[in-house]
Amino acid sequence: MRIAVIGGGPGGLYFSYLWKKRHPDAQIDLFEQNPAGATWGFGVVFSEQALEFLRADDPDTVDAIAPRMESWKNITLNLRGESVEIDGVGFSSIGRLELLTILQQRAHAVGVTPQYETLLQSLDQLTGYDLIVAADGLNSLVRRGFEGDFGTSLSYSTNKFAWYGTTKRFETLSQTFVKTDLGTFNAHHYRYSPDMSTFLVECDAATWQRYGFADKSIEQSQAICEQVFAATLGGHRLVSNKSVWRNFPWIWNERWSFRNMVLIGDALHTAHFSIGSGTRLAIEDAIALVKALEAERDVSAALNRYQADRKPIVHKLVKAARTSADWYEKFPEHMKLDLMDFGYSYITRSGRIDDIRLRAMSPAFMARYEASKRPLQQGGSRT
Repeated sequence: MRIAVIGGGPGGLYFSYLWKKRHPDAQIDLFEQNPAGATWGFGVVFSEQALEFLRADDPDTVDAIAPRMESWKNITLNLRGESVEIDGVGFSSIGRLELLTILQQRAHAVGVTPQYETLLQSLDQLTGYDLIVAADGLNSLVRRGFEGDFGTSLSYSTNKFAWYGTTKRFETLSQTFVKTDLGTFNAHHYRYSPDMSTFLVECDAATWQRYGFADKSIEQSQAICEQVFAATLGGHRLVSNKSVWRNFPWIWNERWSFRNMVLIGDALHTAHFSIGSGTRLAIEDAIALVKALEAERDVSAALNRYQADRKPIVHKLVKAARTSADWYEKFPEHMKLDLMDFGYSYITRSGRIDDIRLRAMSPAFMARYEASKRPLQQGGSRT
């Protein structure tokens, strides 16, 4: 089978590696428009069971990635100079470029040679392939060319965000919420290496307009964000890497394949960064596609199987991501809550965690939260 893979991100690299490893005689051509050492953003974050979903099928890759990751057990929320930790919510992270480098090395080891700095202008350049795997991200050439056939929908969140890095080390995944004279900001920050952290700045549309960010350069925006979060950064600077203001794009496709073309990762669906699952979803898509192709002799049947098996799982997670994003759309209102109510609102925002699960998962936080409620329950008041 001749397979063309468009996109050298985690999804495209992992599909190419996994298929070639299992089928050494297969021809896989991977096309990536950027150089091998280029990437947008800084760190990527995984939930506590990071990469464990890979261990059953591919323990060697887990063993290659896991030692390079930073891990922690709590989330820290910072509001009005106060902090609360939510225990039992573990995450791991790794630099995006470091992850790509590891996957590039593994793909090369099984005989995949990506063609970097190769920009495909038209799908006519890919005639003769049995399968075209579109792992080419938000601006997918394949998806844009056949949006009606894929049943594509595209919308945007109203909040603005800019993705920075910083040399400030944060001990946990943290959220800092700041109110200024002109509006409200939130920063998502976590370390992804011993000496670097992701620092994603978010604000509501009204704040973005009042600050005049539309007319600010990247450097001017960065300086404002450094000022807003000066206390959090503690003298450290923000680092830019194409750190322009964006609206989060919601991409969904009702049909996951058309003819011999199939979508995976961000080309297929997006999940809001507040639940940290984009890279994992892309890798899981690649695994599901490999399994479907191996289960069916016919490519068309395999692509139908891929959608049937994978779509319900992804839809459930994307639904939770939308609920989480809705909370962030209203975060200036949530900031009016007291610290413990704010923390409770935050951790239950996706609708997947109820009080019973929270007591089991985060006993220290839940004990503190319920203790903060007792004076009211006993007829007293809090001031």
